Amino acid sequence: MPKTPPDLRRPGVSRRGFLQGSSVVAGSLGIAAGAAQAQDSMPSAEARTITMNVNGKVRSLSVEPRTTLVEALRDTLGMTGTKIGCNQGQCGACTVLLNGMRVNSCLTLAVMAEGAEVVTVEGLADPNGDLHPMQAAFAENDAFQCGYCTPGQIMSAIACIDEGHAGDEAEIREYMSGNLCRCGAYPNIVAAIVQVRDSQQG
Repeated sequence: MPKTPPDLRRPGVSRRGFLQGSSVVAGSLGIAAGAAQAQDSMPSAEARTITMNVNGKVRSLSVEPRTTLVEALRDTLGMTGTKIGCNQGQCGACTVLLNGMRVNSCLTLAVMAEGAEVVTVEGLADPNGDLHPMQAAFAENDAFQCGYCTPGQIMSAIACIDEGHAGDEAEIREYMSGNLCRCGAYPNIVAAIVQVRDSQQG
């Protein structure tokens, strides 16, 4: 009985496997090329100029209708204190104040802020550079570790008190639940909010 040639018994890429893999790669490249061609053929949305008050200064900027507020703040105005976390409105890292109310700026279109007042973490310190009481309380209570969520936490914490939702620690936790901290600094964040709340109440 003739022996099978050793090279055909050796494990590795078979002719059939090679052809199957090649067809998958070719198909994927075709799909990618088709998607790129379709995207190139789509008409680009016209940018429009909007004006908003950002941290006490009137700013005019050109944005596309699809541009989110966090993108406008970070990419156009260079205010990178506001972070992009999940980009789905679930983590709160992008929280800013819009006309005094906290919003997830990743879910807010920049054109929606036309004529509005926007406050970011960069706008909290006073002209002398002294920290906002909430910023100082976060530092005093070790209410941050990696610091990535801290700008959004601070903006939300300020709003939590202003909205009247800081009656007790349970209420604070409830109304801060939209801001996630992967480092788990929640007890310290609550302590910082309680400190500012008590100091404001005198």
